[in-house]
Amino acid sequence: MSPMEQSRDKGVARFRARLFTAMMVIVATLTGLGLYLAQRKVTADAERNLQATFQAELSSLHKLEELRHAALTDRCNALAAKPRIHAAIEDNAIDLLYPSAKDELRDLMEGEEPPPEQAAQSLHAKFYRFLDTKGEVMKPPNPHDVGELDARTEAQLALSKLPTTQQIGYIQENTEAGAGSIDEVIAVPIFSTDTGEVISALVIGFKPLELEDKHAGMKSGIWANGHLYLPALPGSTQASLNEKLAGALENSDQGENYFRVDVGDAPHLSFYKRLNPASLFPPAYEICVYPLSYSLAQLHRLRWQIGGAGALLLLGGFVASHLVALRLSVPVKKLALDSEENRAQRKRAEAALASTAEELKRSTRYSADASHQLKSPVTVFRLGLESLLAREDFKPEVYEELSALLHQTHRLTGVIDDLLLLSRMDAGHLQIASTSVNLSELIDQWLDDLGALPDSPDVKIEKEFPRRLFVAGEKRYTSLIVQNLLENARKYNRPGGRIRVSAHSNAGDVVLTIGNTGRTISAGENIFERFHHSSTPSPASGHGMGLNLARELARLHGGDLRLVSSENDWTEFEVRFSAVDGVNGVA
Repeated sequence: MSPMEQSRDKGVARFRARLFTAMMVIVATLTGLGLYLAQRKVTADAERNLQATFQAELSSLHKLEELRHAALTDRCNALAAKPRIHAAIEDNAIDLLYPSAKDELRDLMEGEEPPPEQAAQSLHAKFYRFLDTKGEVMKPPNPHDVGELDARTEAQLALSKLPTTQQIGYIQENTEAGAGSIDEVIAVPIFSTDTGEVISALVIGFKPLELEDKHAGMKSGIWANGHLYLPALPGSTQASLNEKLAGALENSDQGENYFRVDVGDAPHLSFYKRLNPASLFPPAYEICVYPLSYSLAQLHRLRWQIGGAGALLLLGGFVASHLVALRLSVPVKKLALDSEENRAQRKRAEAALASTAEELKRSTRYSADASHQLKSPVTVFRLGLESLLAREDFKPEVYEELSALLHQTHRLTGVIDDLLLLSRMDAGHLQIASTSVNLSELIDQWLDDLGALPDSPDVKIEKEFPRRLFVAGEKRYTSLIVQNLLENARKYNRPGGRIRVSAHSNAGDVVLTIGNTGRTISAGENIFERFHHSSTPSPASGHGMGLNLARELARLHGGDLRLVSSENDWTEFEVRFSAVDGVNGVA
């Protein structure tokens, strides 16, 4: 093998290696980007779904708590209204106050603690205490009758002042971190029957309601007084979560949020929400910890799928690079000759290749610009034409040409808008903001505009509809339906013909009928097909989207558009809208 051939083969090999490397980089980048986006989506979906679950469960819990609080408030108000209770409070006769309250609250204090599923329907108190005018606890003479509490727990019932409204709080029977239990308390003010001022408050404690475990692996608890009560978690995990909660609550004024936490080396999401906003008691929060195992498994599957797709792309890139390199290496071998003629041919081939590459580059750039910025040049063109029309130094025929061009730019803008609107409908992104629309007013406006068009044929307009006929829909899209049907009737009419527009209410609907003389539509012709063009040549042929767009918009409004008939020089379309109840008729 000659040195020239060896050099040529080495060049081809380098070309193949570079092409393969470039494809590998592209495939690896796409694969990595896909993994990153998939991970973000899975994580965001998991957080959003778990947050929705947490909010739904809290909402159910709060409804049950409101029922229990209302029942307890009624009991407390009834107790506070007893004359002997008032007398004992005003005389500071504690030896009479608690025995009197014991008789009234006997059914709350006695009996077994109901199971969790019946806690909302059953009222069972664990203890109760009265507060004096300073908000301090009035010590009961016999704690056994009113629910025994140690001194540290009982001190948590005191308030800085007597409340004027019902207050919710949470206390720990043992303030050691990770031990004891949480009790929910309700403080109800007691007002003087003589002065109307608050003279005391009744504080009742009971076991708080628990969230139902509807989510596999969910663990719930309460954070109060700087400590977390969540028995389902190990002590070390509780301590770590308690520290994170304290930091999150200290650095944020939000009443609810969430963050990640590891439970047994497994990732979880921890949600928290305040249970007693604006309460005189210290803030307390409902805590829920949800596992992310399902989301991680889903992410693992996606990684395998995207990795497999990347491997297939890499294999395809290898084969494609090999074939492309082989194909492009043939002219390189033929050009590697020693003669002047071959060198000239090589130069010409290289110049042609460069020209082709530049042309391809320009074509690619043009396609991208046309795809992403189609409306911009049309707008600039229209503004330029309008500025030229504003000048006064042109001949009349120049103004006519400029007006015709300006009209075409408006038509092109309409085609672009129709295409964008159809693409939004195809993607399901178009939402109808339904309001009451005066259909009669829209028809009159478009009929006036129709007669003002310079190329409008001499046709007779027949109208038959009430002055105030209202439909349910969005005005601009309802207007577009009417516009397309009337322009269709004008475009395909004949000189001296007529257009008839009628509308009426019919069984909860409004039926609009538009008929016109002119060329009829042959049987079997699918006029509602997108980009449809008639098999019969016509100078009035449009872009083939008007009827398709009008029908799709009518269906989005809950109605429909159909061809009623087309024969004997007469074509008639019917569109149905939903009527607005109680407002249609002749005004």
